[in-house]
Amino acid sequence: MSTIQIFSRLVKLVFPLTEFMICAILMGVAGFLCAIFIPVLSSMALVKDPTFSFHTIVILLFVCALLRGILRYAEQACNHYIAFKLLARIRDQVFGALRKLCPAKLEVKDKGSLISLITSDIELLEVFYAHTISPICIAFVTSFVCIIIQMQYGWIYGIYSLLAYVLVGIVLPIYISKQSRHIGIEYRKEAGNLNSYVLESMRGLKESMQYMDTDRRLSGLNHQTALLAKREKELKHFQAKTISLTNACVVLLSLGLCLIHVFLNSSMESMIVSSVLQISSFGPVIALANLGSTLSQTIGAGQRVISLLDEIPMVEEVRNGDEAQFNSMDMIHVDFAYDKEQILKDMNLNIQENEVIGIQGKSGSGKSTLLKLLMRFWDVSGGNILVDGIDIKNLNTSNLRKNEGYVTQETILFHDTIENNLRVAKQDATIEEIQLACKKANIHEYIQSSPNGYKTLVEELGSSLSGGERQRIGLARMFLHDSKLVLLDEPTSNLDSLNEGIILKSIYEERKNKTIIFVSHRESTLAHCNRVIHMESNRVS
Repeated sequence: MSTIQIFSRLVKLVFPLTEFMICAILMGVAGFLCAIFIPVLSSMALVKDPTFSFHTIVILLFVCALLRGILRYAEQACNHYIAFKLLARIRDQVFGALRKLCPAKLEVKDKGSLISLITSDIELLEVFYAHTISPICIAFVTSFVCIIIQMQYGWIYGIYSLLAYVLVGIVLPIYISKQSRHIGIEYRKEAGNLNSYVLESMRGLKESMQYMDTDRRLSGLNHQTALLAKREKELKHFQAKTISLTNACVVLLSLGLCLIHVFLNSSMESMIVSSVLQISSFGPVIALANLGSTLSQTIGAGQRVISLLDEIPMVEEVRNGDEAQFNSMDMIHVDFAYDKEQILKDMNLNIQENEVIGIQGKSGSGKSTLLKLLMRFWDVSGGNILVDGIDIKNLNTSNLRKNEGYVTQETILFHDTIENNLRVAKQDATIEEIQLACKKANIHEYIQSSPNGYKTLVEELGSSLSGGERQRIGLARMFLHDSKLVLLDEPTSNLDSLNEGIILKSIYEERKNKTIIFVSHRESTLAHCNRVIHMESNRVS
């Protein structure tokens, strides 16, 4: 994606806030003109220019100085209001995109890079919205006003100023942007890689310590840090070179204007005022020249964000499809593969209402994949999955999610209260319903013993939450969701025999009005199933 395409996509988001952008531009132009006229008026007083009296110049200097501060504040307030409004909107769009992509595509994505994108990449776009769009417009309008003033001394000075502004404000930024774009993109890439490595290292710290692998992880961390430092050094070096080149151009162009005045035998008063105006008016275009290097990271960040927003989901949600009662499900000649790795081949399975089915098999035989296909987290590569005779691809996604409850092997808890963590399964649940679900999952007494009961923050419990307790909270969510089809992936793997027995009793009591599918290696878990399916060599036996 080209730089122009990235910019055009980002600019489109500004349209709803056009009035604030116009306000920022007007305040910016007025503020820069006040800043420019402070040295110009001072030079006019020095050479005793007859245009204004000394007392008038003093008053104008005071007014310009006061207005400069007020106008600068107003401009920055408008720009940052626009920036933070748009960043909030972009975060919302990114979360919406992740929701559509989840879980099929996200399972193969680098989570560290995603975290870097959601946090630092989006924050970098603030540079574009607060310090790029309005400065470009401000530089154009301010330069146009200064050119008109220079033409009062002679048309050649106006043309020279125009060429000087074009060189510093357009040619240099384009040149610098082309030179530095790949550095910015590589810097953002290395930052994402470092985040991924740190995240993996933190998650696996106990395992690294157990197997004395910390030295290797530390060496890898140093290597990733060195790569990022190298990219940052390249970026800073280029930024320093940009500033030096820009300042050199400003000095040389200002001297060039003085030489033209000398060559054309201008008066000393005209030469001083015109030259001071010229060197003072470069402020807005210097800001543009510096953008060439600072925007290199923003371009990289914008490209990553836009690429995520443009990703096509592997499974599209259905909104205007069919509705089903979930009385039966059929898998007919189902094939499924992750890329080129075949997981299921020619699989057939009939699931009847209120049936309890157990699934056993070796690791990698496709047990968890089968449940994910029933949830339509992926679409089958071949064959069909039918619900009440309707292809699952034609069912409304809301109907599917409402009637299916899925307990995964890992229970994710958010930094919120226990009650709100349970409400993920049913937002409008009463406290009585929540407590009943927790009693079925044998976690109620533990929650009641917590500092604030169901209002206890999960982070307050910290590491005191064992794997079994987390698993029971996941099971409580399932009971609270109260769906017709329950999919359980190793639901008691982290539980002792006593807790397993209590929870299995609660689950089997639900068989009167639910269809239940167990995935488990434990014979005790599957003992009361209507039938047990053995998955071997990608087929049902």
